[in-house]
Parts: sequence; structure tokens; C-alpha cells
Amino acid sequence: MTDRTARRRHRRQLVHSHRAPSVHFLGVPNTTRPNATLAGMCDAALRSYTWRTKYYSWRTNYLGGIVSQSDIAALFTPITVSAALELPNRLVMAPMTRSRAHGGLVDELTAEYYAQRAGAGLIVTEGIQPSVLGQGYMQTPGLHDVEQVAAWRKVTAAVHAAGGRIFAQLMHAGRVGHPVLYPNGELPLGPSPIASGGSLFTPDGMLEHPIPREMTRDDIGDAVREHVDAARNALDAGFDGVELHGANGYLIHQFLADGSNERADEYGGSITNRIRFAVEVVTAVAAAIGPERTGLRISPAVTLNGITESDSAELYPALMRALAPMDLAYVHVMEMGTRHLTRLVRAAWPGLLVVNPHPTDPSTPATPDLAAQALDSGIADMISLGTYWLANPDLPARIRADGPYNTADRTTFYGGDQHGYTDYPTLADTGTR
Repeated sequence: MTDRTARRRHRRQLVHSHRAPSVHFLGVPNTTRPNATLAGMCDAALRSYTWRTKYYSWRTNYLGGIVSQSDIAALFTPITVSAALELPNRLVMAPMTRSRAHGGLVDELTAEYYAQRAGAGLIVTEGIQPSVLGQGYMQTPGLHDVEQVAAWRKVTAAVHAAGGRIFAQLMHAGRVGHPVLYPNGELPLGPSPIASGGSLFTPDGMLEHPIPREMTRDDIGDAVREHVDAARNALDAGFDGVELHGANGYLIHQFLADGSNERADEYGGSITNRIRFAVEVVTAVAAAIGPERTGLRISPAVTLNGITESDSAELYPALMRALAPMDLAYVHVMEMGTRHLTRLVRAAWPGLLVVNPHPTDPSTPATPDLAAQALDSGIADMISLGTYWLANPDLPARIRADGPYNTADRTTFYGGDQHGYTDYPTLADTGTR
């Protein structure tokens, strides 16, 4: 165990001691978390979701219905990620696709959006493609050319000027792409020629994801190098670090999952082989920019984008054990109602753990209630929230005040202008507090 890991464990023990008995209830507005896919805009299930019935069911079984005032206070204790990165609180802004990067470029509106949310302990950006073939959705940003790097510098400068910290999430979509996104109409890449079964939302309607081209060893090497180049570009653009997207059915996850990876070489078959690509990407990026600036997001057993796993309980501990010696900045777990797999990850991972605690499924938002409970339980060192940050740029102040919370407008989640992006009011704007 490294000295840094030992200090992290000691800090966890300090944070989770001496709890006060006072009771604190946090209401949940009728909102939905933005789906990671643009197709989620058309999902009728989101529109008809009955919040209160679901909410009280899981609150009784999962949360217990009570969150103490000291649990809330723990969210606002500082934490050290590395010698170069001290966070003032444990609230992470989760990555959320917003599809407002015309031509792959972010702009002043993007800078305003993230700077408004600089009160987060750490901001993790929307998914950024590390290469042309890494793109999975319309109007998503890149970090693979000079113009894109220059555009992101304005964003990081704005966040830092507002006192924030920001990691770039590098997301290679793999098979979750479409030839319409690529200049030469190429097929998307994947570990095996197995389609996701999903569709791409475009102005002309929904287009089914095609069967991807199976990646050769050269393609795999190229993908590793593209992640490294994009990570270096991220630091050049002023980011404090990067988060590698190994979740939600994108390329790294596609290699991990046996439902999308049927390769017969050293990258498929056994768990040792299926984690190989993830380990190679993480290792190469950590070597290039430093492990203390490198995080990884995972989503055990989450079935987004057609992903299926038959061995999640064995797969993710094996991945954590392989990564443990690297002393990364953190691992970020997207949790789905049950804590069983998160506990297995926690047991195998000695470093900082960020948990994104969804009560049932990805369309059901992680809440401040769950954030406080997860931190109090000791399962997490930091907590990420998505929809609540999207709709509440001053989220820390609202959590301290027990709301009220803005209701997220899901019709503006993807694409558009400032509406539903930078125009959500703060408590100060409304004079509520």
C-alpha cells in the first residue's frame, strides 16, 4: 500500500465518524437524468415515469428514509486527490452529453455553462471524442486537433477563474456510432462485429447503428495512442486531468463485456483477456500525464447501448486489482439500485472511489439524499450527481438549504442554445434564500 492510499483510508475513517442524530429530509423534484444517448430524447418511458411511487419504494428499501444533518455536512468536507489537486467538497458534477459543440468545437456558451457550476468539488465534462472515429453522437466535442484544444482552453480558463477544477472525460464510442458522423462514411469500430441494437438521433430521424468493423490489432494500438494524444491535449488545454470512459456501453466497456466481445485473440474470451484493452489504455494514459491526473469510469452490469455482461461480479474486481498498483486519481462507479457490485469494486480498489448512485436505472437521477447516504456508508469518497447539477448551477447552496431545486427541462438536454443550458436560475437570482 502506498503512503497516499494509506492517507486516503485514514481520511475516510475521519469523515465517517461522530454522526449527529438530527434528521434531515430532502425532496426529489419530478426530473429525469439525461440519458447518455441522444435517442433518450424520444424515450416515452421517461415522459411517463411516476416519480413518487418509485421514490418511496426505494427510499424505504435502499435509503431507509432518513438522512442526518451530519451526513449532509460530510459532503462539504475537503479531500485530497493528489499533491496537486485538493477538492473543497466531495460533490462531483457527473459527465453529461449536451450536444452543443457545432463542428466538434466548444464555445463561449460552453465556458459559461461549466463556470456556472464551478462550485463542484470536481467537474467532469461531457464525453469528448479522442479521434474522428471516436464520435458517437451529433454535435459532440473533440480533443484531437489544434482548433479543438484552443476552444477548450477558454472553458478551462473560465472554470479556473471561478475557482473550480475540471477533468476532461475521454469517450471513444466504438460501435455506438454511425457512418453519417464520419467524413469518409466509415463504419464505426468495435471489438467484434456485433451491433448495439440502438439508434443515432439525427435531424433527419433515427438511424440504426450498423454492425461495426471488428478492430484489428493495429486498430487497437491506434485507439490506445489516440487516448494518450487526447489526454496530452487535455493538459495542454488546461484541464486538471482526464477521466477515461469505460462505462455505458462505449468502446472500453465493449471490450470488457462478453456480450459485445467475442474475440478469439488475447483481447477476448477470458476475463484476463477482456480487461486487457482497458488496462492498456489506462496504463498508457497514466504514463503520459501521470496517474494522479487519470481517472476511470465504469458501470458494472449497466445495460446501456446494448451491453450485456454474464460475469460482472468477477469482471470488475479483476479490473480493479489490475489497476490498483497505478495509484490513479480515482475510479468512478455508476451504480444501479443495488450496492452489491459497488461493494465488490470497493473491496478490490484501494484508492479514491466516486459513486454515481442511481436508485433504479440510468434514467432515474442520482439525488442529494443518495449522495449523503453513500458517503456516510463509507462506500464512497466522493459522489457524482448529473441532473441536479444540470438544473441547479448553485447545487451546493441548494443542498445546504434543503432546496428548493429547479426542475430539469429534458426537452433541452441535447442540442439547442442557452435555454436549458445556462439559464437555470440560482437561489440568489430568485431571492429564495
